[in-house]
Amino acid sequence: MKRMLMLALGLPLLLALGACSRSNQPENAATHSTPATPAQKTNTAATPATATSSAPATTVAEAVASAEQVTETETPEASEAAQPLALRIADIKPEPALQWKEGVNYLRVVPAQPTTAAPGQIEVTEVFWYGCPHCYALDATLEAWRKNGKANYVSFVRVPVMWATVHHTHARVFYTAELLGKLDELHTQIFDEIHQRHDTLETPVAIEAFFTSHGVSQVDFQKAFSSFAVEASLKRAEALGLRYKVDSVPTFIVNGKYITDVGKAGGPQQLLTLINELANREHGT
Repeated sequence: MKRMLMLALGLPLLLALGACSRSNQPENAATHSTPATPAQKTNTAATPATATSSAPATTVAEAVASAEQVTETETPEASEAAQPLALRIADIKPEPALQWKEGVNYLRVVPAQPTTAAPGQIEVTEVFWYGCPHCYALDATLEAWRKNGKANYVSFVRVPVMWATVHHTHARVFYTAELLGKLDELHTQIFDEIHQRHDTLETPVAIEAFFTSHGVSQVDFQKAFSSFAVEASLKRAEALGLRYKVDSVPTFIVNGKYITDVGKAGGPQQLLTLINELANREHGT
């Protein structure tokens, strides 16, 4: 029971820090759990008793002098060691935050790639997949940043990954919703449909049923789903993935120059801080 609880508590962290790789296709994916390591026991050494002299002080003056000598010769280290552990921990000062390091927290794209952002705008691109549990785990945090956390000069765009058939299908779902003007409304719903309701949205029939259940007419859906505009968007998405050599999702690209992800940044919030700072650098602010 304890092991199951540890795994359940650790799963959100694993999802937050992980990514779906190109080599790990859905049909081959397997979940492996690492046995929990028994907690290490803390050994607390007993404090040695202070030795007592068998020869009593002959005078009060000598006794006082002896006590003063003990006080004066007590070292700071001995005094610190005598303090309760909780007090010593409370006195520890946090180390200053490390600066972002190129090659560790982010990679530079060489050569830098063109973007579609308007003049004065800094483009931030998320390459994602609707079927990726890590993309799903990050999406609520990312949506909050998109709506309220990013600078007004940041142009945020999503690009679906295009590795295999299932990725192409979900990319078509994305661009169909965008063409119908329903992407803001349906983006989170698509994630929920796959990960909460376990409808994989891999067939035209299932996809049509999803769109019509959200107020899209059958005619409008079929027209958009097989449209030239959607086909063109799919080709652009595939070209972008090849240009940036995307091999895991979610992946983030800042202004065509820097590429990073949750793992490199150290967590979801650190990722957004890093993206903001790279965007600020590019904007000159």
